[in-house]
Amino acid sequence: MRVVVVGGGIAGLAAALEARTLRPDAEVVVLEAAARLGGKVAVSEVGGLAVDEGADSMLTRLPDGPALARAAGLEQDLVAPATGQAGIWSRGRMHDLPAGTLLGLPTDLAALARSELLSAAGLWRVPLDLLLPGAPVHHDVSVGDLVARRFGREVVDRLVDPLLGGVYAGRADLLSLRATLPQFVAPAARHRSLLLAAREARAKAPPTDGPLFASLSGGLGRLPAAVALAAGADVRLRTTVRELVRTPTGWRLTTGSAAAPASLDADAVVLAVPAAPAARLLTGLIATEDLAALDYASVAIVTLVLEGPTPGRGSGYLVPAVDGHVTKAVTFSSRKWAHLGGAHAVLRASVGRFGENAELQRDDAELVTIVHRELHQAVGPVPRLVDSRVTRWGGGLPQYAVGHLDRVRRTREAVARHPALAVAGAAYDGVGVPACARSGREAARTALGHHGGHA
Repeated sequence: MRVVVVGGGIAGLAAALEARTLRPDAEVVVLEAAARLGGKVAVSEVGGLAVDEGADSMLTRLPDGPALARAAGLEQDLVAPATGQAGIWSRGRMHDLPAGTLLGLPTDLAALARSELLSAAGLWRVPLDLLLPGAPVHHDVSVGDLVARRFGREVVDRLVDPLLGGVYAGRADLLSLRATLPQFVAPAARHRSLLLAAREARAKAPPTDGPLFASLSGGLGRLPAAVALAAGADVRLRTTVRELVRTPTGWRLTTGSAAAPASLDADAVVLAVPAAPAARLLTGLIATEDLAALDYASVAIVTLVLEGPTPGRGSGYLVPAVDGHVTKAVTFSSRKWAHLGGAHAVLRASVGRFGENAELQRDDAELVTIVHRELHQAVGPVPRLVDSRVTRWGGGLPQYAVGHLDRVRRTREAVARHPALAVAGAAYDGVGVPACARSGREAARTALGHHGGHA
């Protein structure tokens, strides 16, 4: 039996490993168009240190990420952050991230007041949610629209937008409540008050015995190669799949150029590629309008290596877009991760959000200069720059617009009409490493007829 996985990101590699687990006798082939595996998970050297270029951690509340690392033989290399305390740089000063927030939704009004993040008028507006008329939410809405109606605009601009922007590089006004805050759906359907719903959602969050995040010593970017090795997959890089067609016994994938095509037959196929190439390959098999309409945000990660101790405090800070800075978030990596501690300070800054591509048109040197200058404005004097790196992720993060889950459901229902075929990846089930790992694992089960369902 031959199982072909199209796409060598985390979702595709998790699918390959699950296929190997379910069918140890199968030939598992991974076709990846790029020159390396891993997608947005990569690590490389800057300033003599191995520093992640994309994702640098994974949520432990979703067990699929750490479980994937353990399955790849990296259990002993799992590490927890040394600190998780983050701030928000807003209106020219640093504020503590208020305790008790749920992706920016406040649940502790005293902690919100102590943070001094909102103006007096903005703070006064929040508890009016308990008095304002309204109805529970029984349909999908944008996070920004709901929060602005119940808590006021300042909570959107100063809290929710920075936090959601850090995860999705998107705007709260455009992001789906059901897709980005699934734990909030049931409470929002029971309570008219957003505050009461947020408190219930937070109270019902699964308890955590340890840190909320984990990484790997030496960088999370070590994960893709380890998973591919554990899967025993036949990995073919620089291989673009141009066509997928049904055959009497399974599937045929066409690779190579139009002038020199090559074909590969498969008994089962998992498409673990972004929405646009997935839609192209599925054309003629299903209606692809839902996939083709999915937007993506482009971002850049600017890594700075500085002389001397790590500036600022805590693990980093977020920057509200409404303040007009180029930098959207900063991670003090050398303070957050013990394996990066040493004589030099390592910082990673995020630039770019959905619909704001002008900032990404700047060249690397200009981005480094701007990030360094804004870092000084945020935390005070900073050490001399030793080295830098700019990593650009064009179309890196899918945008879950209102109605996203319905579009995913329709796509999966259509794909399910074709046996031994499944889709996986950040376009469907979440943008983090654990969500992608789960998506890939469940896609492999579906393609191989184990029907695990999509959580």
